Amino acid sequence: MSDDDTIETVRRWQETLPDAVLLDGFHALKHALRFGAEVQMALSSDKGAVLALADDLAGDVRERVQDLVREVPAATLRELLPRVHPTRVAALATRPSRALNVSTLERLPRTSPVVVLDNPRNLGNVGAVVRLAAGFGATGVVTTGDMDPWHPNAVRAGAGLHYATAVEHLPADGLPPGPLYVLDPEGKDIRSVSLPDDALIAFGSERHGISPELRDQATELLALPMRPQVSSYNLATSVAMTLFHWGGPALQTPSDAEARH
Repeated sequence: MSDDDTIETVRRWQETLPDAVLLDGFHALKHALRFGAEVQMALSSDKGAVLALADDLAGDVRERVQDLVREVPAATLRELLPRVHPTRVAALATRPSRALNVSTLERLPRTSPVVVLDNPRNLGNVGAVVRLAAGFGATGVVTTGDMDPWHPNAVRAGAGLHYATAVEHLPADGLPPGPLYVLDPEGKDIRSVSLPDDALIAFGSERHGISPELRDQATELLALPMRPQVSSYNLATSVAMTLFHWGGPALQTPSDAEARH
């Protein structure tokens, strides 16, 4: 790439960045492409290495990676990114329409739950939960409070899988319809309850737990089994245990899925 081309690429990146989602690393780019993201541009300091990763890990999107990625000097990439991912690639994508996400979350009947994170405080945990929700085939992830679930740190932790499920911030009094199951130490043992597919499953913040307002709205309080004197599980671990208990499409054989629906 000539100096003039590099200057033009940097200009485009800087103009696009404020309204775009930063996809940090190859896995984020790969997942975003697989799930229909509109990727506007992608940069790497070693396009050959990125294409080799695509050959090994993502042959289904290899041609699109080939077309999208532009090689820039390593120094340029370092200037444009807060930190360079070990795979030496980053991309900018369009954030999904809020209206479309809300419509997906509110649509009934649902075939899988919505995960509600009540005022989460750790962006890495939010991203990890999005990754879990995508893997289990949940309808979406809703956060309340003041944290944007599309923050670059959350997208990084989610490995681009924000595009595989509906992820939105909503007020606590504006949650999608459906029975609300709240994880709470005083709740009923989750193993005694069958979670319906249209459930909202709410988890409290890492520090303060579920808010009184959301607790009061609960259809049922549920507790995860835990050894005495252990205070809590990590948020993402709690979500994983609960979604595993629900037992969604990712855990079903075709015959199971037919029997369930």
